[in-house]
Amino acid sequence: MPADHEHSGDSASWSPLDSEEWYAARDAAAGLRDVLIAAGMERDFPYLRADLNAFGHGLIELGRISPETAERLTELLRRALESTYEVPGTGTNGRQQRND
Repeated sequence: MPADHEHSGDSASWSPLDSEEWYAARDAAAGLRDVLIAAGMERDFPYLRADLNAFGHGLIELGRISPETAERLTELLRRALESTYEVPGTGTNGRQQRND
């Protein structure tokens, strides 16, 4: 029985480079990498990478971080949440009130 290597349903021939999910994960990881570099935290996330799971869903692996890095990230996120900024043309700030 001859092997049909041209069969499009063959999962062995599937490549992550053929999926939009891979490129979305890669772009998101690159964006996060750029922000971490700007914050001086590029060495604090050595496991940062884009990946696909077994179902082909794009994921961003942040990996393990030190307690000091977690504290710094917490402070940066807290400051971002507390910051207010003027949304041009609206006269309001960009924060949305949560009604949990």
